[in-house]
Amino acid sequence: MTRSGGPGADGPEAGFARDMSTHHAQAVRMSFLVRDRTRDPAVRLLAYDIINTQSAQIGMMTAWLDEWGAPKTDPAGPMRWMSGHPGHGAASPGGTAPARMPGMASREQLAELEKAEGRDAELRFLRLMIAHHRGGVGMAEAVLARTGRDRVRRLARTMVDGQNAEITLMNRMLAERGGGAT
Repeated sequence: MTRSGGPGADGPEAGFARDMSTHHAQAVRMSFLVRDRTRDPAVRLLAYDIINTQSAQIGMMTAWLDEWGAPKTDPAGPMRWMSGHPGHGAASPGGTAPARMPGMASREQLAELEKAEGRDAELRFLRLMIAHHRGGVGMAEAVLARTGRDRVRRLARTMVDGQNAEITLMNRMLAERGGGAT
């Protein structure tokens, strides 16, 4: 049950807050993994920035869900709020399960990152995080198209701008390390 004046629990604002919190939690996890597996100061600085920025944003979105009286998880599954957005929130091809959250690393990819060390860990992290950020940008752009709530729009715009800038940086870092750009 949502509180008076808040968006509905099924609305795009609550869906975005829930799903982006989950999305950010994986980015934070990957950043902690690479931080512990490299001595490269630029990669470590990027990891710290992602950890701090996205942890703070998780806190903000969790507070919104509390304020709105909206659940922290959607019993019907993730990404429903993006129904109709290409590649998101719709049934998976040939099935009825919701599409996977965009940009999320698989369990196998996370396990490979966890085993990697040094340059290998850096390259894996950068490739995974570029894809992850692209997915996050798509989610933020989707909520911008679906909400008129100023604070949700401000955060989503901050995410789009910040993650696009980090994608540019990570592509450069990847190229500098011989990993090519994605």
